[in-house]
Amino acid sequence: MTDRRHRLLSDHELGMSAAITRRDFLQGVAVGAAGVAASAALAGCGHRAIPLPVAAQDLPGYYPPGLTGLRGSHVGSFEVAHALRDGAEFGLPADTDETYDLVVVGAGISGLSAAWFYRAQKPDARILILDNHDDFGGHAKRNEFTTDGVTRLMNGGTYAIESPRPYSAIADGLLRAVGIDAPKLAVETQKKNVYKDLGLGTGVWFDRETFGSDRLAGGYRARPWPDFLHDTPLSAAARADVLRVETGRTDYLPGLDAAGKKAKLLRMSYRDYLRDLVGVGPEALALYQTRTQGWWAVGIDAVSALDAWGAEMPGFDGLRLPPGSIPGMGYTPAGFTDTGGSVFLHFPDGNATVARSLVRSLIPESVPGRSVEDLITARADYRRLDRGGDAVRIRLLSTVVRVRHDAESRSGRPVEVAYVRGGRTLSVRARHCVLACYNAIIPYLVPDLPADQKTALHQAVKSPLVYTGVLLRQWRPFRDLGVHDIHAPGGFHTSVRLTEAVDIGSYTSPRSPNEPMVLWMTRTPCKPGLSEKDQNRAGRAELYSMPFETFERNTREQLTRMLAGSDFNAARDIAAITVNRWPHGYAPENNALWESDEELRVPAYERARVRFGPIAIANSDAGAGAYTDVAIDQAHRAVHDLLGA
Repeated sequence: MTDRRHRLLSDHELGMSAAITRRDFLQGVAVGAAGVAASAALAGCGHRAIPLPVAAQDLPGYYPPGLTGLRGSHVGSFEVAHALRDGAEFGLPADTDETYDLVVVGAGISGLSAAWFYRAQKPDARILILDNHDDFGGHAKRNEFTTDGVTRLMNGGTYAIESPRPYSAIADGLLRAVGIDAPKLAVETQKKNVYKDLGLGTGVWFDRETFGSDRLAGGYRARPWPDFLHDTPLSAAARADVLRVETGRTDYLPGLDAAGKKAKLLRMSYRDYLRDLVGVGPEALALYQTRTQGWWAVGIDAVSALDAWGAEMPGFDGLRLPPGSIPGMGYTPAGFTDTGGSVFLHFPDGNATVARSLVRSLIPESVPGRSVEDLITARADYRRLDRGGDAVRIRLLSTVVRVRHDAESRSGRPVEVAYVRGGRTLSVRARHCVLACYNAIIPYLVPDLPADQKTALHQAVKSPLVYTGVLLRQWRPFRDLGVHDIHAPGGFHTSVRLTEAVDIGSYTSPRSPNEPMVLWMTRTPCKPGLSEKDQNRAGRAELYSMPFETFERNTREQLTRMLAGSDFNAARDIAAITVNRWPHGYAPENNALWESDEELRVPAYERARVRFGPIAIANSDAGAGAYTDVAIDQAHRAVHDLLGA
């Protein structure tokens, strides 16, 4: 247990001027700097064919995974799209004289999977994948940290192969086809006892702003509850509230059968259930407020009590509810209570390994090696992604601004795709197009869509989130404090943990606290009291406006206060910081607190993903589930919409 006096920490104490890597630049310029005004000015080149200019990804030394600083939706990845949303005109695009069988918009797992499925049916197909980011993978980004010759990996986005339901034969088959046998790898690579053998467990950090004093209490959910609560700053009344939630067996909905209880809980928030039925006061509610953010990026005020039950949140034992979902539950809790979920497999870089496996399958020369084991430490060659003559090409830093279906075209390539790259508006033609991008932007890309479909697409308001990676030169403070995972309900980051211990191929996780280690810290900005989508919009605005320096200072201060009582020194111990901000993060699930019976009966995403001539729609948004298998399944459906079979 640790405590700390209430005082401000200086920039010097926090090491704000320390020499760490803050590299979010390549070749001396901001990666993907957009120049929206320039793109509009240069666009009017008519349909005269022009040669493609040399791009950043074609130059030696281009390697986005090694960048630190502000990543995720980085500078240059969103400005053109925002200008399009705000009504900017990009003029007549210059024709590159390129034709393809398929153009995919979005190089995330869904877009890469769509290319893979299309080629499986048409082996001779020519495919172009366009993406607005400086790297492929979408949310499945890879972070590499190097210090003293040691490289550590972290997921910059999608965390693991995991889903509320077992993977479909389609999704599992694709993974196996690119060399990923998830059940086998889960057994062979996950080293679950590394931290346990060191005596490390889970703790809760109580911050002074929320709970009155800074204190770290260890043994969360491992010690008897009275012992754990004794080490917290909670009052006697709040401790009694927590005991009632965690160990109580009271039926708070007497007189209702199981079906009636589930129906009642579906239309009640988890906060209201704890406050109004269980009788939990404000102090203890603050401990639970962020418990749901890891799943949905909003707190317990915006998630139904039934969804919280389905996700195995505490407080429901006395209701004696049998397993099984009811209509209206979100994708995640419904799946878990119906099936128990899929296999869990975390690669050192998260599901960036899945993206890299797909890229290697599509463009073998781009990523060396032949197995998933050698893929972990392989260095991708970005200069091989977009080479003339290759059957599949991936073109980065290219924001699509218009997808037009020319029904009168006699060329056999009725889709024109216009995109902005390096300040120029360019176009290519294709037989088919799969939009595997954020679904909410599709109405701006395809203005000819039916009005009802546009309205449905706009409902895909994604949940904002941040994954911050902190490279520590050593992690003795965690050993000394006996924790590897810390929940911080009132913190800037609500979760802080040592990265999962995974050994695969030649990559091994650190065993000694004297070795470099990456911390994985999560933040989901939200505004309790608003609807879920309004909270998402407010959080998104916050992420776009917050500079790296604000993230850095809050990260350093939280770690300094949290690890007080150990020898942690932010100026000495932090070697690098990467902030993966995702203003458009998790795909939205249905939410019975905010949607009508009709909206739940006929979900917007089903109306939104309808094929429009030679244009099909993929992405996890189209399946209302922020999971890799959903992204793959929706890619398969989109290709089936175009090709059948």
